[in-house]
Amino acid sequence: MRMTAAEFRRWDAKSITFLGMSGVGKTFLSTKLRESHWFHYSADYRIGTRYLSEPILDNIKRQAMQVPFLRELLRSDSIYISNNITVDNLTAVLTFLGKLGDATHGGLALPEFKRRQQLYRDAEVAAMLDVPEFIDKARAIYGYRHFVNDSAGSLCELGDPEVLNVLAANTLIVYIEATAENGRELLKRAEADPKPLYYRTEFLDAELARFMHARALEHVDQITPDDFVLWMFPRLFQARIPRYEAIAKAHGYTIRADALAMIETEAEFVACIEQVLEAG
Repeated sequence: MRMTAAEFRRWDAKSITFLGMSGVGKTFLSTKLRESHWFHYSADYRIGTRYLSEPILDNIKRQAMQVPFLRELLRSDSIYISNNITVDNLTAVLTFLGKLGDATHGGLALPEFKRRQQLYRDAEVAAMLDVPEFIDKARAIYGYRHFVNDSAGSLCELGDPEVLNVLAANTLIVYIEATAENGRELLKRAEADPKPLYYRTEFLDAELARFMHARALEHVDQITPDDFVLWMFPRLFQARIPRYEAIAKAHGYTIRADALAMIETEAEFVACIEQVLEAG
């Protein structure tokens, strides 16, 4: 959605989509706006509670069935397993996505890893196409005037024009551009706690081949899962930048992460957006 600063100022019911790498401040800002009575639509929460809920539970049940004590309780319906996914706790979603490699270190075989990657990708597409419906629900049911779409870091990877068209038609897309300092901090976080990530199939295949060659490995089940995540993260970070930039150029606006990092109030956020719009 394109608009002038004056049009944004007059926009009585604002709807924003935050675009950018996980860790640049999308959820931080969304939480700040939620405190100011904006409806916070979390992509990963929607993915986990709506579109991946059953696969996530099936994965947990498979693990539980390997424990004799739990297996008998599950088979006799003496216990049940449910998700406890929240906007602030998306661990179950990441655990399902998983990591590639040696099963003794918690890794997944390549076919299963790719199957889960595809499920996640399809779920993210569906969650983004739900945005217009939730903009309406936020206002009609819950009484929120403003709406913020806290998108997943992989939004730029989906390659679905309909998703971008829907978001651009219904929200102001704001790309939060990582600074060099952000990049270093995100890399440090990844090294301290390597998390599962979504990769485009073409990117995964190309980088996996390079990784196998560099490590002189013959089989995927020889991969140490965290080692592969750490190999992939800086490459993924660099590969996503031009994809984010292309979306912002075609459909939205760009704000550096450091310009948003100090924002504490809704008024400061609105003023920051207005400055960007005035600059064109």
